[in-house]
Amino acid sequence: MKEIILAKNGEIALKGLNRRKFEEVLMRNIKWRLRDFGKISLSCMQSTIYIAPEDSAFYDFDGAIDALRHVFGIASISRAIVLEKSMEDILSHVCDYVENDLFDAKTFKVEAKRSDKHFPLTSPQISAEVGGKILSRFHHLKVDVHNPDVTVMVEIRDRGAYIHAGKIPGAGGMPVSSSGEAMLLISGGIDSPVAAYMMAKRGLALSTIHFQSPPYTSERALEKVVTLCEKLTPYTGRLAFYCVPFTEIQEALREHCPEELFTVMMRRMMMRIATRIAQEKNIPALVTGESLAQVASQTLDALYCTDNATPLVVLRPLIGMDKGEIIRISRDIGTFETSILPYEDCCTVFTPRHPCTKPKLSVLEKAEARFDYAPLIEKAVADTQLRMITG
Repeated sequence: MKEIILAKNGEIALKGLNRRKFEEVLMRNIKWRLRDFGKISLSCMQSTIYIAPEDSAFYDFDGAIDALRHVFGIASISRAIVLEKSMEDILSHVCDYVENDLFDAKTFKVEAKRSDKHFPLTSPQISAEVGGKILSRFHHLKVDVHNPDVTVMVEIRDRGAYIHAGKIPGAGGMPVSSSGEAMLLISGGIDSPVAAYMMAKRGLALSTIHFQSPPYTSERALEKVVTLCEKLTPYTGRLAFYCVPFTEIQEALREHCPEELFTVMMRRMMMRIATRIAQEKNIPALVTGESLAQVASQTLDALYCTDNATPLVVLRPLIGMDKGEIIRISRDIGTFETSILPYEDCCTVFTPRHPCTKPKLSVLEKAEARFDYAPLIEKAVADTQLRMITG
């Protein structure tokens, strides 16, 4: 028996004349994610990606399906057997193939989809015959068409008949890189990894930029952020990780600028540096993990002043979420436990006692004019270190 994996498209099915371009991106992403599991062939028909191992008898289906669960653009995943388009072949193999799925079940139903309208039986007739065959073999089962323990699927498609028992939910969303690219400002906290996940789900390919302030921040703090990036790669794919030395800029801000403006001014410097690096790489947007009113630097006034420091689009996918919602997603994607490790990042080491929550742009610009920050930015950009994180 030959087995394959069926990956059903999600939103891609709504893309009309552009659908093929999105499918090609999705297939490229699937091929990259499954590169370590063995040789496969990929094809796409009827809103489904067919993933066929070269040797299905020795292929790690469980590992491949687990990897596919993190690939954006896939609505559902099924491990299926491929048969001839004949009821004789279907009835000969269905019980053996779904036996393990039905062993502990009490109820089941059969669903049939007949995409090939030349097949002589209708979908209800296929369901009835297959259901009868299963009942004759598994006497402990009862049919429940409303809420069954197991749903056995029989799909009659152009290339053959496919049988599988149920669907595994996919990650949904759009294929990574189908919507362009952005630069994520990532800290060691809870929010920015969740922002990365959410923007990758909308089809953005991401690079990351992190600001390090030794000796105020440790190597453990840096490795914590690298670990967070590694945990994101099952969703985002390979990440370019830019590490910016930020100590001199923070010390200059502490020396020359009012304490209550420090956080917003620091954010403006970060945006300028991220913009420089993003523009060098032709990246048109920045992503942050800011949530409105969560902290002093995330008030409406502060966000306006921060955005003024960059000509790029700034995307904030968490802007309307509360902390509880963000934490739930963080737990779901496996970054929470790393995010709460007690290693400080540069955003916390110089936190003012009484930060300004309603900064004025004119006041910030006047404060910035007290020192020549441009050479510091140039030096930080020149000293930035790049590493690639593949997970």
